[in-house]
Amino acid sequence: MSAIASLHGKVVLITGAASGIGLSCAQSFAKQGARVIITDLNEAALEAARQLVLAAGAPSCLTYVCDVSNEASVNACATRVQSDVGALDVLVNNAGIYYLGGFMETSLEMWQRMFQVNLMGIVLMCRAFLPAMKAAGGPRRIVNIGSLASFLGAPNITAYCASKHAVLGLSDVLAMELAAEHSPVGITRVCPGIINTPLLAGKTVGANITQRQLLQQQEYYRTHGCTPDVVANGVVKAVQRGDDYCFVGPKAKMGFWGTRLSRKLAHAMSITESTQSGYLDA
Repeated sequence: MSAIASLHGKVVLITGAASGIGLSCAQSFAKQGARVIITDLNEAALEAARQLVLAAGAPSCLTYVCDVSNEASVNACATRVQSDVGALDVLVNNAGIYYLGGFMETSLEMWQRMFQVNLMGIVLMCRAFLPAMKAAGGPRRIVNIGSLASFLGAPNITAYCASKHAVLGLSDVLAMELAAEHSPVGITRVCPGIINTPLLAGKTVGANITQRQLLQQQEYYRTHGCTPDVVANGVVKAVQRGDDYCFVGPKAKMGFWGTRLSRKLAHAMSITESTQSGYLDA
């Protein structure tokens, strides 16, 4: 089951931790007395985040600039981390990107970038850190952040949805392999629902997306979404209990069970919801 009931003194690394869900996760683990490591692309933002993590109660907080989509960057980070603190107790693969645009309005470059960050970032991090985690023994946990879109998509997020479906598939099979090896390393798949984060702040969107849709989506996430700390607290509890799945935030559980009941009905409901949330232009 690989539960880690007490996180005090445990080494926890979170990717994409300079803001949003990643930063909230770092703060939540800090409150449990974990030794936190945060990575991101933005060095200045990492230092600001480090101060917040220390203020939350972490006995230590190390920062590393790391591009999860780049194998050399990930391997260099893993070498430094293992030299500085040894094997991780918890790896939280949170780093990800988002894009709003129709299938034909999503460039091949965006498709490649989406999978390089959202999927291959997890692949590279697991390949770099998992061997030492397995060798160290004892209960340890890899947390892969998926999405409601891992099992129920919405129009105009084809690439994002495909990448998050892939994250769930990767996590399921990796969990099977580790279980077959009787490894003490477990996998937690986190599928957040509607989270009030600035997904599209400063981002480009597809040519088919109107300004009205953007404003509508921002308002929808503000009024219907939960804050990132709700997800972070769910992640910490899932690690402590050794949960295989964590459905947290509005619509997450409903979306998951809805697809089990009837995928056709769930898809119809998603299209209806999309006109209210701005994914589709009404």
